[in-house]
Amino acid sequence: MATVMDIDARGMQHCETTALGVLLRHQGLDLSEPMLFGLGSGLSFLYWDSKNMDFPFLGGRVKPFELTRNLAAALGLELVVRETTSPRRAWENVVSSLAAGHPVGLQLDSYHLDYFTSKVHFGGHVVALYGYDDHNAYLVDTGQQGGAVSTSLASLARARAARGPMSARHRSFTLTVPRDLPSPHTRIVSAITSCADAFLDPPIANLGHRGIEKAGKLVRTWLRRTDAPQRDLPQAALLMEKAGTGGALFRNLYRDFLAECARLLDSSHLRTGLRLYTEAAVLWTEVAALIEKAGTSGSAQYLEQAGTLLCDLARVEREAMQALSRLRSTAPASPGL
Repeated sequence: MATVMDIDARGMQHCETTALGVLLRHQGLDLSEPMLFGLGSGLSFLYWDSKNMDFPFLGGRVKPFELTRNLAAALGLELVVRETTSPRRAWENVVSSLAAGHPVGLQLDSYHLDYFTSKVHFGGHVVALYGYDDHNAYLVDTGQQGGAVSTSLASLARARAARGPMSARHRSFTLTVPRDLPSPHTRIVSAITSCADAFLDPPIANLGHRGIEKAGKLVRTWLRRTDAPQRDLPQAALLMEKAGTGGALFRNLYRDFLAECARLLDSSHLRTGLRLYTEAAVLWTEVAALIEKAGTSGSAQYLEQAGTLLCDLARVEREAMQALSRLRSTAPASPGL
């Protein structure tokens, strides 16, 4: 048996930030979940639909693992990523890190994990592995999934080997905090403006504020998009509010990140962004509730209302990101920044 000792198995709201928190706290760097999410420039928007999908998907963050790469780059962390098509080599990669005393991040398909009660394929799920024995692997997942949990070695192998949208080839990773780590607070402005730039100038119309506006038009057709509206629409609403998003399609997390930043940096642009994302978080929860009502009632009027709110949200978030993008021209007002 190989178990990493002294793990702070704190399950947070989102899977990737939960795993990052475990890996970094093990080395003495303890950042709040909103700070991890924000420094990783994690906020985004995606309207995803295709012919081989049963129902459209609304995503509120950057693609899986991009947050980890962004955070490592922002803080100068050493990120070692291992991928392989060999299950045997994949397990050896994990065992070697554990033997060296380091917990390991894994990207896998949550469908196969024993402790998951909601059996939906999602190949972008991330957990922290801190030990194993002859039968089980010991993981840290979100608080919603139980925090410190276990799953059979066989189920873990299936989860890591799964293929499909957003999956990776047995991806495992470790992070090393440098001795000369810069204060995370000095990276706030660059993380925010980088996120704002991507959101304001997306390469395709399905992303960023343009994606939200597109969703506002297309959500009105969702009752015609499915043969099972009482299943698919409430499921879409659930994914927005409960599936590791922290509520409001990650807008609650970003609002809290901006609030934490506002206590460190005196900026009218930051306060404007915070005010607008506080408004946006409320509206996203209302959108989810309307989508659920449309599914349970079969009434298109709720989708019309959701579409109107989404068009409002496209404007609110565009204005918020425009304000936040102006932070790069603002001189730091605090010695710590």
